[in-house]
Amino acid sequence: MVELVSPGVLVKEKDLTLSVRNEATSIGAAGIFATDGPAHQVITVQDENQLVDIFGKPNGSNFEYWFTAANFLAYSNTLKVVRFITTGMLNSTGAGAGALIPNTISYQDGDGTYGPYSGGQASGLGEFCARWAGAWGNSIDVAWCATAAGYSEAAATTIATANVIGATAITMASGSAVAVGDIVYFQQTDGQHYRVTIVASNVVTVVRYPTEAGTGLTQAVDGSSTPVNVDRFWRYYDQFDRAPGTSAYASAEGGSNDEMHIIVLDRGGVITGTAGTVIEKWDAVSKGSDAKTPEGNANYYPDVLYNSSSYIYWLDHPAGATNWGQVVLLRAFSAPTTDPGTNVFVSGADGSVPTEGQRSTGYDLFKDPETVDINLLMSGPASVDGAGAITHAVKISDLVAARKDSVGFISPSRSDVVAIATSYTQQANVVGFFNALASNSFTVFDSGYKKQYDKYNDVYRWVPLNGDIAGVCAYTDAVEDPWWSPGGLTRGQIRGSVELAFDPTQTERDALYRARVNPVVSFPGEGTVLWGDKTGLSANTAFSRINVRRLFITMEEACKVAARSILFEFNDEFTQENFKSMVNPYLADIQGRRGITDFLVVCDSTNNTPSVVDNNEFRADIFVKPTRSINYITLTFVATRTGVSFSEVVGRA
Repeated sequence: MVELVSPGVLVKEKDLTLSVRNEATSIGAAGIFATDGPAHQVITVQDENQLVDIFGKPNGSNFEYWFTAANFLAYSNTLKVVRFITTGMLNSTGAGAGALIPNTISYQDGDGTYGPYSGGQASGLGEFCARWAGAWGNSIDVAWCATAAGYSEAAATTIATANVIGATAITMASGSAVAVGDIVYFQQTDGQHYRVTIVASNVVTVVRYPTEAGTGLTQAVDGSSTPVNVDRFWRYYDQFDRAPGTSAYASAEGGSNDEMHIIVLDRGGVITGTAGTVIEKWDAVSKGSDAKTPEGNANYYPDVLYNSSSYIYWLDHPAGATNWGQVVLLRAFSAPTTDPGTNVFVSGADGSVPTEGQRSTGYDLFKDPETVDINLLMSGPASVDGAGAITHAVKISDLVAARKDSVGFISPSRSDVVAIATSYTQQANVVGFFNALASNSFTVFDSGYKKQYDKYNDVYRWVPLNGDIAGVCAYTDAVEDPWWSPGGLTRGQIRGSVELAFDPTQTERDALYRARVNPVVSFPGEGTVLWGDKTGLSANTAFSRINVRRLFITMEEACKVAARSILFEFNDEFTQENFKSMVNPYLADIQGRRGITDFLVVCDSTNNTPSVVDNNEFRADIFVKPTRSINYITLTFVATRTGVSFSEVVGRA
């Protein structure tokens, strides 16, 4: 089509520089039973510190899951984690029996089972709740102040009695004018403030504030002749620069009294290690649903908490509040019945050990290769007590076989190798366990458990090895390429191992290898090592080796992504040559890096026949000769007489 209607120069571009890009091959994945963090959601973790920050520390119930993930992160820096939803797990709430809110999707929109809660659907659970399920949330207090009067009040009441230095119980004209936690000032010349700890009728017990060193009044307070004014302050007033009032946004819209302060504390010290630590605070957030900060950001307090808090969600407005959650225009936002107010979180629970169904549901989030990019899937513990171990192993095997772009790593059951008296029984148990699993080149089996130190609890733990085996594959990617074998002394070193539950002998290793199981062995002076590179395939083909399976995954995924660029193009010689021009350099690069010894790409009229073209198809046949890892070495030493020529012995010079 002519695009110029008068003389001129039209410049066009056509990009013929498309190439095959190397895809990431070290993305781990694991399900975890945890005490913190979002549940039933894929979360990417970069290191062990982040694992602790998001999902909490290991304990006596979840350490096998937790250290499977942590051990992989000792070799790599990309792990996708799903926390299981388990029976009895609950988010702590400001009142009531708790609620299960697995993740932000459940909170915002609901997921068909849990939620939503973002529109104030909760009833009887208080104003706020813990962001994630777990008993950790029971350590939280949330306090808020919604008015200037709640923030501070001059001459809230008076003292009309004489009180000597050291007195702790002070009689006021009105005990109802203050509340437990309030800060009070008795007009003392030294400026000392006090915190109210008990209110009993008009008698108020106080301690010094901010430091509680010393006891009682620092100076005598005598109101017997002239009553002494008592100034009252919100307990957390000194955490903020001013009292809440009317924001600039509300003022411009004719609204008033829309601001409030919110503070989150680690009451029990579970989160920070120090009881009473302030862990979050929000200054002058708004009660108006459309409110904005001067920078144009949302300032409605439920939205601010949703977007910014690491610890809490909003559930409901305080009782007695008027206009809260409405647009700001001409609105006067009243104080709630109790102001300031506090939620003391209760009813949070970690939940019980996951069932097989709950584990399966969690691992289902890794099923779709279109939406979740993973390569190395760890099974974690087969089962703590042996029950359900085969069910879980079959789940992992079926999942990776269906994806066809990942390898699944499976350890035997704990009861097969830990605390078993004889190694031949351990060998028989391990072989019996894996004999129950179908042949599959996308799985890798290992021989058991290692003992490692748990620095978080100062104990030693028995942990399955599949996290480490996936880890040495990731390490191999980092130092070489996916098509190198992860076994052996160079790349197969297992980190953090104090002892192996099952350290097989040569004879036992022979039996394991015939059963598709990769032994992990401790050699004196050489460390604990992956001593095999077999997949779970029973047939004797190239795909019975880890390096070949991962080579083909790498090539297939990279070429598949590249092939998407020619979708909807014409199936003609130009497109066919264009495809080959992308793939040939990529395969040549792999050949140069010792992944394959030779290759051939066929993409022409021989396989793109007229019937193929008429069916809107495009075909390319890619032939490769994969390199093979050395599994067996024979060294033959021959002694000869002094006068014998070597050419006589070997038949050549």
